[in-house]
Amino acid sequence: MEPRLSLVTLGVDDLGRARSFYEALGWRASPVSQGDVVFFQLNGLALALYPRALLAEDAAVPDGEPGFSGMTLAHNCRSERDVDTVYAEALQAGARGVKPPAKTFWGGYSGYFADPEGHLWEVAHNPFFPLDAAGNLSLPA
Repeated sequence: MEPRLSLVTLGVDDLGRARSFYEALGWRASPVSQGDVVFFQLNGLALALYPRALLAEDAAVPDGEPGFSGMTLAHNCRSERDVDTVYAEALQAGARGVKPPAKTFWGGYSGYFADPEGHLWEVAHNPFFPLDAAGNLSLPA
């Protein structure tokens, strides 16, 4: 299998609220969005929003209580100042602050917020993983 992640789908209880949140961050819904699914084109992959119950049904798994799923999404930034800016923008768009940005034990700077559906996002500056001109993460070889 090629090492690739193409699409991340978030199960949401309120599709309109979730769409509005990501659009308030300045993201544009793709024209291929329709009915119960909203797509956002990101750098090299896409984010989809889909009703949580329908996503569970499609995967043939029970739709359990929302909570920590053992996974976070991350938005890496070029500087600590950018982390603070993105974190503030997320809160202004309706995110719930979980952990304000601060210096980390590993030498970076990061914070966490939850989108209106409770999905955890880390906003981080990692001086060891630079971003290229297009904003893509480049792990050291």
